[in-house]
Amino acid sequence: MEYTDAVSESEYPTYSRELSWLAFNDRVLQEAADERNPPIERLRFLGIYSNNMDEFFRVRVADVKRRILLKKYQNTEQEDAEALMQAIQQQVLKLGARFNAIYLDIQLELRKHNIELIDHHKLTDLQSLWVRRYFRDEVLKHISPMILSGDEFSLPKALEDNATYLMVEMTGASKPEYAIVQVPTNELSRFIELPLQLNTRKKNGNYRRQILLLDDVIVHCIADLFSGFFEFDAIEAYSLKLTRDADYNISDTLDQSLIDKMSKGIRQRLKSDPVRLVYDNAMPEQMLKVLSKQLGTSSSAESLIPGSRYRNFKDFIGFPNIGHQSLAFPIQPALKSPEFEQHATSFDAIKAGDILLYYPYHSFGYFTEWVRQASFDPKVSQIKLTMYRVAKQSRVINSLIDAARNGKKVTVVVELTARFDEENNINWARKMTEAGIQVVFGLTTLKVHSKLCLISRIERGKTISYGHISTGNFNEKTARIYTDISLFTCHSEITAEIDQVFEFVEYSYRQYEFKHLIVSPTWSRSRLIQLIQREIDFANSGDKAEIFLKLNNLADPEIVELLYRASQAGVKIRIIVRGMCALVPGISGISQNIKIISVLDRFLEHARVYVFHNGGDTNVYLSSADWMTRNIDQRVEVGVPIYDPRLKQQVLDTLDIQWHDNVKARIIDAQQSNGYVKRGNKRSIRSQQEIYDYFARITWQNSDQSH
Repeated sequence: MEYTDAVSESEYPTYSRELSWLAFNDRVLQEAADERNPPIERLRFLGIYSNNMDEFFRVRVADVKRRILLKKYQNTEQEDAEALMQAIQQQVLKLGARFNAIYLDIQLELRKHNIELIDHHKLTDLQSLWVRRYFRDEVLKHISPMILSGDEFSLPKALEDNATYLMVEMTGASKPEYAIVQVPTNELSRFIELPLQLNTRKKNGNYRRQILLLDDVIVHCIADLFSGFFEFDAIEAYSLKLTRDADYNISDTLDQSLIDKMSKGIRQRLKSDPVRLVYDNAMPEQMLKVLSKQLGTSSSAESLIPGSRYRNFKDFIGFPNIGHQSLAFPIQPALKSPEFEQHATSFDAIKAGDILLYYPYHSFGYFTEWVRQASFDPKVSQIKLTMYRVAKQSRVINSLIDAARNGKKVTVVVELTARFDEENNINWARKMTEAGIQVVFGLTTLKVHSKLCLISRIERGKTISYGHISTGNFNEKTARIYTDISLFTCHSEITAEIDQVFEFVEYSYRQYEFKHLIVSPTWSRSRLIQLIQREIDFANSGDKAEIFLKLNNLADPEIVELLYRASQAGVKIRIIVRGMCALVPGISGISQNIKIISVLDRFLEHARVYVFHNGGDTNVYLSSADWMTRNIDQRVEVGVPIYDPRLKQQVLDTLDIQWHDNVKARIIDAQQSNGYVKRGNKRSIRSQQEIYDYFARITWQNSDQSH
C-alpha cells in the first residue's frame, strides 16, 4: 500500500496517517539497527520504539477500531477502515519480527563488551540462591497476585493500561488454577545486576557483567509465591500486557446525536474495550484461551498479538550502562548563551535584545534561572505561564510557588488533559493552588498546547513585559533530549499579544486581534493559508517562491492540498518532518516541486519552524503547532515571528544544516520506504552534531569579542 485518496472530495493523493506513523517508528528501528550507534543506545532505541508503539495502539489504532465499530451507525462506508486495520496489522507484525532480530543482534554485540542479559534458565546454583534471597527480601512485599477463579473478580477492570503482568497456571490433581501477577516496575528497577563474584568468568579471567530482568526474578521464584496457598504439581508463568483506548473524550470527536442512538453496551466498548493484548508467543494455547475469555477480547489478529518473552520494552529507554562509557553516546555539555552570560540579570540580557536558545544544545537552565530571578525580584509584579508537560520535580513550578509566597501575582494555565501526563498535572495544580497561585484550567473543548511565559516588571514607574515563546515544554528532563527553540523578547507588541492569548484562554468570548503571532484555533488556519497563497502568487508572477518547513507531523487535508497547488504553481517546497506525513512528494504534475526528508538521531526532533520566502523579505516563525487539524482548529497554539536579522539567520542556518544531513536523514517518498539520503563523495554531515558545533562557534566568537 503506497498511498490512498484519504480526502474523498480532493483529487490529490494522501498517505494514510496510521501507516505513515508506522513508517516513522520504522525509522526508530533503523536507529536501533544502526551499528554506528553505541550498543546501549541501540537498546534504548528499541525502548523508544516500544513506547511509540504503545501510544500508536492507544491512540491511532483505537481510533480505527472505533470507526469500524461505528459503521452500522453511520452512513459512510467503513471498508477503508477495515482494510487499513489489515494493513496496520501486517506492518506491525513485520516490524515486530525486525524488532526481535535487532534485539538478538544487540545482545550479541553487548556480549562482546562483557555485558550479558540472561534469563532465569541460565542461572548458576549460586546465582539462583542469590535471586531467591533478593525475591524474598526486595520483591515479594510488592506483589499481590490476582486469582482468576473468584466469581466477583473482573480482569478487565483489574489490569492497568500498559503495565507488565505474568499469567500464571498451576496444574495438579484438580482443575488448573490461574492467577495474574503484576511486575512491580514502579517500585523496583526492571534491570537487576547480579553480584559480580557470582557471574561467569571470561577466558581472560575477568567477570562478565550479567543483568537479569525483574520479570525473570519473579518467574524463577513463582513457585515460592504460591506454595502453601495452592496445591500444584507444575507451575508456569508467561508475560502479557494490555493496551487500552487512550481517548477519554469520545464525545469531542463524535456527533452527540450519534452517541445518544448507540446502545449502552456500544458506548461502553467505545470507552474501555482493550485495543491490544500482547503476550509471550510461548504461552500455551489453553492459557491464552482462558486469558482471552477473562478479558472479553476477540481472537482476531488485531486484538491478540504474539510477541517475545518480555513486555513493556519501553523500560529499556532507561537501560543502564554498566560497561565502558563508549557503549553509550558521549555526554555533550550544554553550551553557554553569550547574551545571558554578558549581563548581571536575565532581564538585563533580554532588554538588550531578543535571545534565541536551541535546546538541548543550549542549557535550559537559562529559562529556569529567569523564572527563579523573577520569583524574588522586587520589580516583578506578575508571572503568567502555560503548563502542558513539566517534570515531576519541576524547578520551574517550584520557582512559581516561591514567587507566589513572595507576593507576586502568578497565573498558570494547566492543561489537565495532556495525554499521559494527566496525573502529574493534577498533582501540580493542587500544589500551586495551595500556594496561592491562580490556576486556570483553560477551555473545556480546547487543549492549551502553547508554550508561553510572560513576566511583568515595574521599571521607572512603567510596566515592562518580558516574554518567552517556545516550540517545546517547560520541562527540564525533556529539554535534555528534545530539540526545541525558544525566543526571549521584550518586544512590546509581541508581549502584548502573548498577554492576549492568556486573556483568550480565560475569556474566549471577547474579540482579539493578532498582527504578529499565529494563534490557534481561531486565527491560525486563515493566516497559514494566506502565507502559502502569497508564495503561490509570487510564483504565478514569475518571481522566486519558496516554502521551507520543519514539523513533527503534516496531516491537515486542506493545508496538504494547498501545498500541492503551490507545487503546481512552481513554489519550491522543502519539508523536514519527524513523524506522520500525509503529503506524497515527487509526483509528476502534482508534487514534483516538493521534497521531504526526516532526521532521526540521538535527540528527538521537536521544533516547528515555518519559513516563507516572501519576495526576498523572508518570514521565519517558531511555533508549538504541527500542521494537523487538531493543532490548527482544536488547540490553543502560538507561533511567533523572528524579527532580529541575526537570530533569523541562525534559524535558517540550522535548517540548512539539517537539509544537508547525509548521515541520519531519510528520504520520504511515495512509499515512505525510509531510504537514507546518499552521501556520495560529499563530506559526512550529521546535522545534530553540526548544529551543536555551529552554536559552539558562535559562543566562542562572542567570548573572544567580550575579552
